Amino acid sequence: MKTINEFATDRINRPIKAVQFGEGNFLRAFVDYMIDILNETTDFNGSIVLVKPIEFGTLEQFEKQDCLYTVYLRGLENGVETIKKRIVTSVSGTAAAHEDYENYAKLATVESLRFIISNTTEAGIVLNLNDKLEMTPPSSYPAKLAKFLYERYKHFNGDASKGLIILPVELIDNNGKELERCVKALAEAWNLESGFIKWLDEACVFTSTLVDRIVTGYPRDEDKKIFEELGYEDKLLVTGEPFALWVIESKRDISGELPFEKAGLPVIFTDDHKPYKQRKVRILNGAHTSFVLASYLAGNDFVGQSMDDETVFRFMRSTIFDEVIPTLDLPEKELTDFAEAVIERFKNPFIKHSLLAISLNSVSKWKARCMPSFTEYINRKGTLAEHLTFSLAALIAFYSGTEIRDGALIGHRGSEEYLIKDDKFVLEFFAANSSLAPDELADKVLGNKDFWGIDLREYNGAAEKVSAYIKDIRNLGMRKTLEKYFA
Repeated sequence: MKTINEFATDRINRPIKAVQFGEGNFLRAFVDYMIDILNETTDFNGSIVLVKPIEFGTLEQFEKQDCLYTVYLRGLENGVETIKKRIVTSVSGTAAAHEDYENYAKLATVESLRFIISNTTEAGIVLNLNDKLEMTPPSSYPAKLAKFLYERYKHFNGDASKGLIILPVELIDNNGKELERCVKALAEAWNLESGFIKWLDEACVFTSTLVDRIVTGYPRDEDKKIFEELGYEDKLLVTGEPFALWVIESKRDISGELPFEKAGLPVIFTDDHKPYKQRKVRILNGAHTSFVLASYLAGNDFVGQSMDDETVFRFMRSTIFDEVIPTLDLPEKELTDFAEAVIERFKNPFIKHSLLAISLNSVSKWKARCMPSFTEYINRKGTLAEHLTFSLAALIAFYSGTEIRDGALIGHRGSEEYLIKDDKFVLEFFAANSSLAPDELADKVLGNKDFWGIDLREYNGAAEKVSAYIKDIRNLGMRKTLEKYFA
């Protein structure tokens, strides 16, 4: 069988426009994929150099494949199973920041460079004042970036036209603002000249972004079958879902330099990404957290399986449309269109998303994803949101167990054991209290400010309602309780 290099021979050489810190599956199936489409459909005409920012890992396969790889997207679009395949040619080279510092450092002097992209994990954007300018390279990503920008500033004598647009996609709040804060703190710690700080402010743009696409990576169980379908072998093949959303917040309009709209790509430029983040957290993540624990106790193991369960599906849909969307302030059509897309993603037959995997740290997830809708619904409607209140009872039922083993609380679904994974203090609380009578248990859980930051008993009727749900779950089982209240 041919290799991807032998199959794809019509590559166009393009100037380097982006340096990307991180060579993982998500960036390759999301950002690099979109830039490949920009090259094909607009006058963007730019390539990307991937930087391996840590000492671990290897770039060997990229070198073997001339940085060519396939993105293979599959899922539902308008209810129809869809597969999209693209050989991505936007990556033109690689650099290892630690093993080949000199080659990496030269990227700062590239005339055509305009963008820095990064995904260094949530722990990547941290301020480490032990990093020094003379290190080759510094250890943390913000320090690498600060030194990279400073070397560029010096090389071009502070030329404002050589500033860069910074596009972090790390999953932390205000990722661009936090990265900018770290870079400036390091510049101050390193006693760099005020002209550099001015150049950062005036010539560079630090964006805060929100990204959304499920990327499932290399299909180890299906690779040979997909190679036969493609007609070539690709060890860098990356799979994911068709849905994508990239929200980019910046202090200046940069949409002209990234003509995603012309390419028909799902990218939103804005001066405030927070409403879009709220929409994603409340609708997509909130829906997950609100139904998965009840669905698991009702006998399901996967998200897709839950969507085929009429009772669970109805519960999930009503939660989103009747209780979450009424608490949000974006235009209703934007919210309902997004919600319908979320449901279609949940139904994706190509993704087996385990309910137990989603259940990890459900207490903090419920606080972040469901509680804002729960409290805002009460504020706006003056009454409890029935489905969200039930989701809290389902959480309590799921966390029922008295034995902690190997760092997990042991729950039971019929005769089957399952592992409940959360912070130690959460597991110890439920191990000590989950055998209490429903009213006592509901009172203790809702009143636990260490969990919620507030006393949920202050919302009239919440503790009593949760207690009634717990009592029925214990007596009838989860499925019959769902059917009793939400059929």
